[in-house]
Amino acid sequence: MNLPQHIAVIMDGNGRWAKKRLMPRMMGHRKGSENLKKLINDCDRLGLEHITFYAFSTENWKRSQEEVKNLMDLLREYLNDHIKNEKDNNFKIDFIGDMSRLDEDIREKMIIVRQLYSTHKGIFVHIAMNYGSRDEIRRAVVDIANEIKSGELEPDDITEELISQHLDTKNYPDPELLIRTSGEMRLSNFLMWQLAYSEFYFSDKLWPDFRVDDLIEAVNEYNSRDRRFGGRNEVN
Repeated sequence: MNLPQHIAVIMDGNGRWAKKRLMPRMMGHRKGSENLKKLINDCDRLGLEHITFYAFSTENWKRSQEEVKNLMDLLREYLNDHIKNEKDNNFKIDFIGDMSRLDEDIREKMIIVRQLYSTHKGIFVHIAMNYGSRDEIRRAVVDIANEIKSGELEPDDITEELISQHLDTKNYPDPELLIRTSGEMRLSNFLMWQLAYSEFYFSDKLWPDFRVDDLIEAVNEYNSRDRRFGGRNEVN
């Protein structure tokens, strides 16, 4: 199987998964977190190089205080589990987004996890937390403006490559494939710069039910498409 170098995933449908089973929304989020752990290991065994998961957006703060608190507590559990079981995991892990709004103890755990997993040899997992593409681009523009103000750059130095180097994803390749679960068909402010030429795949599966076989199905669909990047592949 010809794997993309990098897959991005919008994990959607936890709340609906719980509602269908007459459970509290938090049970759906917990089940989704469990599925995330399993899918990461499955993708590592497949040999995928990079995968980025949309975990918490800049807009998710608009949810009820109770749900946000529960999600942050679940994140703490997730990080603690990774710290405790680091030697059982092969993957590398990083976080993208604006971490400044997260509680200090969460930021500290993220630093520990990033450092502990930095020498691992498996798949590179990127978790988007308090992430919004418009906010990411805004932060990049501010950084570039400050460099121009300080004399480090001239306006004519601004290229697409320069902008990319000021984004959260500057150290890894753009995704070739985006997968979104639960049947929704929108980007929801996720990696809008990086997904400019990515293939999109929408699954009706709710995130807690999405398995590695579903991901393989998405990859097979990706491999069947003719990627032209704005050009044209001539047919002989």
